[in-house]
Amino acid sequence: MEVLPHEKQIIEFEKTISQFKKQNKENSLLSVDELLRLEKKLDKLKGKVYASLSAWDRVLICRHPERPRSIDYIKNMCDEFVELFGDRTYGDDHAVVGGLAKIDGRKFVLIGQEKGCDTESRLHRNFGMLHPEGFRKALRLAQLGEKFSLPVVCLLDTPGAYPGLSAEERGQGWAIALNLREFSRLKTPIIVTVIGEGCSGGALGMGIGDVIGMLEHAYYSVISPEGCASILWKDASRNCEAAANLKMHAEDLIGFDVIDTIIEEPLGGAHHDPDEVYRNVKSFILENWEILKVFPPEILLKRRYQKFRKIGRYASETSTESSSTK
Repeated sequence: MEVLPHEKQIIEFEKTISQFKKQNKENSLLSVDELLRLEKKLDKLKGKVYASLSAWDRVLICRHPERPRSIDYIKNMCDEFVELFGDRTYGDDHAVVGGLAKIDGRKFVLIGQEKGCDTESRLHRNFGMLHPEGFRKALRLAQLGEKFSLPVVCLLDTPGAYPGLSAEERGQGWAIALNLREFSRLKTPIIVTVIGEGCSGGALGMGIGDVIGMLEHAYYSVISPEGCASILWKDASRNCEAAANLKMHAEDLIGFDVIDTIIEEPLGGAHHDPDEVYRNVKSFILENWEILKVFPPEILLKRRYQKFRKIGRYASETSTESSSTK
């Protein structure tokens, strides 16, 4: 497992305890009580480290190569899954995985953004960066859900829509804009979960829903920290500063009404105990489906419209000087 910078001290402590246990089998050096005390110290160290994570530390957790991907959620949450392909216009975008799913016997249309897990699959999936046909594919599947009265589940995990020439030539901006409009009009419940990176229009093009949940260490932002630093300060190395100022983590966004629910991760991130995360996301989906299924389509559309109208908070100040001149 790849060791993140903030975890180095923890890993060294774990190795030390492991060595003591191994040596104890051959020649008892420490008593059981002493080993227990060391393990308690390790637990305290973990609590201290993970309680003081910086915004950039959490971005690194979100990007950990062993963090569960959309395909992992599909395999571990679904009783059945039939994948569907193509946008019926140009081709199949491998950065989007979608199809018909059963979760605890309930039927859904499930659409996920997929980055891949190794070099070969990441190249195949274009690192989770969607082309226009990816957005059209997602929309086609969502409209299929509407046609057959099936709820739609979207899993967001992308560093952004693909910014290359080929995508622009095929209408990248138009594809995203069309999805924003059409997803807002779908007459079926839409449940969105941010499971990893939720960057820019790449995420928002599949992020219109009735309820939006977000994993504790995921992030949802108009731009990546590196991109923000490059634009604002012409210096990508100020990514840590940008990450802190973007306010892109779950506890920030729930205060701005951008998301509705924070989904807990195990201590240190989803890669430490994927099974726990699968259970938490599955519970989030099923619980919200039970809530949303009672609303008739016209009420769903009104609630969805109001949800996005109220996103964001701002404050205005009037100086004493300008007040006195009025």
